[in-house]
Amino acid sequence: MTYVIALPCVDVKDRACIDECPVDCIYEGERSLYIHPDECVDCGACEPVCPVESLYIHPDECVDCGACEPVCPVEAIYYEDDLPDEWADYYKANVEFFDDLGSPGGAAKVGVIAKDHPVISVLPPQAH
Repeated sequence: MTYVIALPCVDVKDRACIDECPVDCIYEGERSLYIHPDECVDCGACEPVCPVESLYIHPDECVDCGACEPVCPVEAIYYEDDLPDEWADYYKANVEFFDDLGSPGGAAKVGVIAKDHPVISVLPPQAH
């Protein structure tokens, strides 16, 4: 996995990144979006369209193409090595979000997932 969605996405879920993702690896939780680490191809297409600069990519589904990163209007998508230290917990949260879900092969197949990682769910509502 190389891309991670961080705090700025909480309670925003702009979804521009979902439209940009060529492999459908960005999943929607109750309060945030998540990038599946096994599905992401690391293209970065989602990052530049994010309005709050924060993305979670399914690490198994990402193909490292980078299409998400430049379209993120809030700059919430970070390449793993560029994730700010204050948001380091979001890397682990992104990976663990998919522990029970596995790799369904695309976010469109599952729709909104009625949960968030505890790092997200314990946060107070975010004003943007």
